[in-house]
Amino acid sequence: MNEPIRFAPPYQLPTYDFQPPADLGDGPRRRYPIVIVGAGPAGLTLACDLAQRGVASVLIDEDDTVGVRGASSRGICYAQKSLEILERMEVGDRAVAKGVAWSLGRTLSGDHEVYNFNLQAHSVSEQPPFVNLQQFYLEWFLVDRIQALGLTDLRWKSRVTGVEERDDCVVVQVETPAGSYALEARYLVDGTGVNSVIRTQLGVQTHASRSADRWCITDVRFAKPLPVERWTWVDAPFNEGRAVWQHLMPDDVWRIDYQMPEDADIETISKPEVAGARLRAQLGADVEFEFVWIGPYQYRDHLLDDFRHHRIFFVGDAAHVVSPFGARGGNTGMQDAANLGWKLALVAGGQAPETLLDSYSAERQPACAENLEVTSRSARFLAPATPAEHTLRRAALNLAREHAFARPLINTGRMSVANDYPVSAWLRQGARSVQNVPLVHADGTPTSVMKLLRAGTRCLGLWLHPDPDLAAQAAERLRGLPIDLYAIGDGCALPGLRDEAGVLARHLGAPPSGAAGSFFLVRPDAYLAASVSNATPDAIHSALQTTLGLVNESIGAPA
Repeated sequence: MNEPIRFAPPYQLPTYDFQPPADLGDGPRRRYPIVIVGAGPAGLTLACDLAQRGVASVLIDEDDTVGVRGASSRGICYAQKSLEILERMEVGDRAVAKGVAWSLGRTLSGDHEVYNFNLQAHSVSEQPPFVNLQQFYLEWFLVDRIQALGLTDLRWKSRVTGVEERDDCVVVQVETPAGSYALEARYLVDGTGVNSVIRTQLGVQTHASRSADRWCITDVRFAKPLPVERWTWVDAPFNEGRAVWQHLMPDDVWRIDYQMPEDADIETISKPEVAGARLRAQLGADVEFEFVWIGPYQYRDHLLDDFRHHRIFFVGDAAHVVSPFGARGGNTGMQDAANLGWKLALVAGGQAPETLLDSYSAERQPACAENLEVTSRSARFLAPATPAEHTLRRAALNLAREHAFARPLINTGRMSVANDYPVSAWLRQGARSVQNVPLVHADGTPTSVMKLLRAGTRCLGLWLHPDPDLAAQAAERLRGLPIDLYAIGDGCALPGLRDEAGVLARHLGAPPSGAAGSFFLVRPDAYLAASVSNATPDAIHSALQTTLGLVNESIGAPA
């Protein structure tokens, strides 16, 4: 006889008090340099990033807690690039300690494993390839860090009802439990998600589409643990030949996503007795479990043509939405924030021209277009729309059981990676992400790429065995600019770093021989902006000027 359906006690999450802001008074309307709307992963990451850089901002959110009242796992997979961003903001250790780190994934067709991968094989970072962590924990940890840094004005229970664009600012209307007020923002960042009121009011085209594919999430805790691996069934026999994902999260909670028929009724598929029958079909009639949360979803996508609208910037789901395959949703939003944060910090501090902010959309919009293309292919593999697509999928699955060449064709979601950026006015060579390679200071103190980027908003100049005279000249030439120069190796006056196994040099693309004199410019968001062979002070200065948008630009005091 089946055990009765049980639900675990709800999560107890923090709540944050509404504090009436000074703007509610009768005085003149106040202006703020940076206002962020939406305390989701993207908005919180941006606020924390700015605070880590010593830049104040106002963060407005209509709720008074994190997540969706702690009920839903929502986003759970955080990619290495996102974990490195958290590490730079000194949240990474907490996220990894609470989360479930993993690198091995298995894909099954029926009862046969047809493909597996190990993401650790190509990693040189201190962070694991992926960590599973319920989204509310991520948001909770970011709020704690923001509060500790003390530079962010967090305004809970405050809802933005409208915006008005002016030449020198954005006027923002805010509704609160104590009344309404208006404030002015030099720059406004919209992180309010897929149903953005700000975007709708501006009439920005989203190019939205909705899939007919339906799923049901089951967050569940078992009496007997399952293997700690990511398992994906393309055509699970226990789910009427439809797809299933299986992930472990913290607190011994498993998230299992079941693909449903296109005409499924969302209320029916979410009933505990129906979800329980699915679990027993998968794991046996006697499996012991308790539900944490059950919820349906039907994914949609959209992508803005431009992530900047004058003084308003769109991040996260306000700018782009993709299907959940490969964890390219929340991770992409966090990477939006990391791309925008350092640029806002330099512009607000008068160290870069306002035109640098144009590079945000120039870099992130193509990256998100690539993610949309990748996830759309995964969606078509998991839910073929035509007889031809069904035939191709059956052929790939049959071949993969016996032939290695066909296994990479199995597409259940290409895992999120840090996107490369195209050649532009700011990137003469394009750019790619630099992993958090561990290093050692000349005095033997351990460090890493992300630790070197923690202080302020400065680029890293990594120079392999520079000529001592050129190094001294470059230090003088770059004085006053936002860059820290390091020599990889000894023998000059620059601060030294040890890369004894040559891991960093290989990762940056240094030639296997004759690497002495090679220079690598790493931006504050840990992207390789330029590499220069046989570097000179003038060449380094030119590369930095280009990266910061200082070519043919003059810098004045911040507005």
